[in-house]
Amino acid sequence: MGTPDQPSLFEPDPNEPLTKTPGTRTERMRVLITVKAAPNPSETYGETVCVAGIRIDQIPHRWIRLYPINFRELDNPRKFHKYDIVSLEARPAVADPRPESYRPVLDTVRSEKKLVGWSRRKPFIIDHVQASMCEVLTAVRDHPPARSLAAIRPRLVKDLEIRPHGGWDPSEQAKIDRYVRQEDLLSTGLRTALEAPRFKGWYRYLCQSPNCKGHRQGIYDWEWVALQRRFSHLDDVALTATLRRNFFDQMCGPAYDTVFYVGNQKKHQNVFMILGVFYPKR
Repeated sequence: MGTPDQPSLFEPDPNEPLTKTPGTRTERMRVLITVKAAPNPSETYGETVCVAGIRIDQIPHRWIRLYPINFRELDNPRKFHKYDIVSLEARPAVADPRPESYRPVLDTVRSEKKLVGWSRRKPFIIDHVQASMCEVLTAVRDHPPARSLAAIRPRLVKDLEIRPHGGWDPSEQAKIDRYVRQEDLLSTGLRTALEAPRFKGWYRYLCQSPNCKGHRQGIYDWEWVALQRRFSHLDDVALTATLRRNFFDQMCGPAYDTVFYVGNQKKHQNVFMILGVFYPKR
């Protein structure tokens, strides 16, 4: 069962066309960070992270994607976490047709404050919850480029599949190898390779569409990888149980109002992934 939402004055119009600022002019913005995706191999940076959130300096509020971000290169004044309100400059990502995609200027990033507790976060999130993943997929298929970020409240989370990762594919490994071999004149230490997590995960769920046949979407949440590193001392059986306890029993349990943050791929816009979970108590 869903939870009744109380939209605010900042609620976006779902029928309003999505647009991106034309050109490459840099904009100052304030963003509530809601998504910090798992790091991906990068030849230039070693690893890059896709961050997304809700731009709150405009009315109505809107989704925004910030990529690439290299967390290794962010010093302490520019470090930020999920549910921080961040100010920064960013410019439209001209090579990315998705309307929410912008390139951040990393040396302008400043974390203003953190929203602690679900009750302080929920008023911002609830305006953007969409009932139907099926509708999001239909829009991407029939009217691209359509919405590429969304918050989906599932009708039923059927399962969490957990399987061994298997390591980086050849193209990803090649990026890592080239990064490690490059000389870094500004650093005195050795470059370290990004390690693959031990397990991959997928949620299987039904959205609120009455004709939904089910969705199976991979988990690309930073916290999925971070939890595996935190409990790296566990054997495979115990680590799998820990992942299931946190990401299924808790986040998707009956006591919680589960909402999935979803986003698609630039090259395959009909493929959506789970980028994070919003799970306040009912």
